[in-house]
Amino acid sequence: MVRPGRQPALVVAVVFTAAAVVQQILPAVGVGGPLPGWQPLPFLLVAAPAWLLARPWATAGRKPPYVLSWLVVRLRHVPSWALPAAVLAAAAVVWAALQDQEPYLGHEEAVYANKARSWLDGTPDAGWGTYRPIGLPVLGRLALGLSDTVGAVRAVALVLALFTLTVTYVVAARWTTPRRAAVAALLMLGGLGFLRRIPEFLNDIGSTGLLLIVVYLLTRAQEKPSSRALLWVPPVALAAFYLRYGVAGNLVAIAIAAVAAYGPRAWLEQRGRLAVAAAVFLAGLVPHFVYATKVAGWPLGLIFSATSHANRAYVGDGFVYYLGIFPYRLAGDLGAVVMAAGLYAAGAAFRRRLSTGTEGRTARRKVFLGSTAVLVVVLLGMATDGEPRFIYLSVVLLTILGVQAIADLTGRWSAHVLTAVALLAAITVPATAMSVARGAMPAPNAERDSTVPVAEQLASDGPCLLVTGYEPEMGWYSGCDAITYAQAAETDFPAGTRVSFVLFRHGRLQPGAAALRDLIDGHSVTTRTIRTTGSLGTATVITLR
Repeated sequence: MVRPGRQPALVVAVVFTAAAVVQQILPAVGVGGPLPGWQPLPFLLVAAPAWLLARPWATAGRKPPYVLSWLVVRLRHVPSWALPAAVLAAAAVVWAALQDQEPYLGHEEAVYANKARSWLDGTPDAGWGTYRPIGLPVLGRLALGLSDTVGAVRAVALVLALFTLTVTYVVAARWTTPRRAAVAALLMLGGLGFLRRIPEFLNDIGSTGLLLIVVYLLTRAQEKPSSRALLWVPPVALAAFYLRYGVAGNLVAIAIAAVAAYGPRAWLEQRGRLAVAAAVFLAGLVPHFVYATKVAGWPLGLIFSATSHANRAYVGDGFVYYLGIFPYRLAGDLGAVVMAAGLYAAGAAFRRRLSTGTEGRTARRKVFLGSTAVLVVVLLGMATDGEPRFIYLSVVLLTILGVQAIADLTGRWSAHVLTAVALLAAITVPATAMSVARGAMPAPNAERDSTVPVAEQLASDGPCLLVTGYEPEMGWYSGCDAITYAQAAETDFPAGTRVSFVLFRHGRLQPGAAALRDLIDGHSVTTRTIRTTGSLGTATVITLR
């Protein structure tokens, strides 16, 4: 029996959990969510503390619900490898389903795709900046060599997503158990911030998998000092860096957390391997330093250049943004509860360490993982603008910690509670995919319904240059080079190139009449109008003769 004081809490927990399940099922079957943008209400953030107050698993003699017990018995007969395989299959299905919902390359995607195609056939790399890393275009070049299509570069996104989910499972299995690891991977897949980027040709998801390997190798180096784990850190860290320069902040956070959690003495005991690893890492950065010095004036110029391109209003607005979205907007309703549990577990381990001096392997690992998650948010939040995809490492670390924390908290009911979490996570995946498809994708698609048709009409067999506020995507779909109006004001147009100024009725970053006259600079022009069905409206194209 549940104690009388716990009865109201149990009723609240059951009601709000049921409401969370219902609101996830409705979007999954195509019925709109309760909020604009198809975002579910955070019912589980109310249910979770109610479950803690009720604590039915702590009541002597009380048995788990029969349905959960039946499922636990059946799942024990399922091979452990089948669970992560099911998660990867679900990721592939989600990726395929969302391709139809987001058929056009977005701004960032087109930048990297243009660079990849420029290496393939010499097409201009419209929108490319020297501050961008080359890792993703290298992968895109390999894909375009097989098929020169949007689907080819988007297939790279699928490979990177499957890679990171696999790493999440393997690492979590080492830190917890294989079945708990499968729950963590499923929670990551269903997270709102993570799933939104699965269909896109971006480098954030892939670099997260590499960073997670770095974190695992550092824990391995401390928990098994005789291993060579530390020597594997440099190549993995370098791969992450060349895939995304922005991981520099993550690597700094990981290093600080590692020293704080394990202590300088623990690392100095491996000073030989540490020195070799540091030397290999620095040697791997030499090509980047040489190139950065050439184009930016000093070895760290490109890293700081990338920071300067951040769309932030003031230093620290990224951190304020992360505080505002943590954890619900990062991982959704269910993921938010698990992340909160992970943060609590890390904090509890840190408090025990301070009060009792506990130095157990698991406790130090929890402190390391939790400290890394927090420092990533702080450092990146101070260095750049805020986007959920920048701090995926924090999400995955707190998710793994949270799954283990829930198992520890619920004791003999742990298998049943985690089975319930996995069931809700399985429902959340299609529901989140539907939320993304019907809430997040229509606005950018409506914009591209303007830019893509215009770009396709401006394609040319000869050299061409488009001046537009949408330079990467229009460059991809036209095959022309493309620059912004601000760049055009500082550029001498190349001879023998057809130059066109593209102005949308509702476009961004477009000049006024006087500035446009200065750009035309007395040239004779031809003007035509291209009507579109997109949100940017009719396009006016002014071409220099």
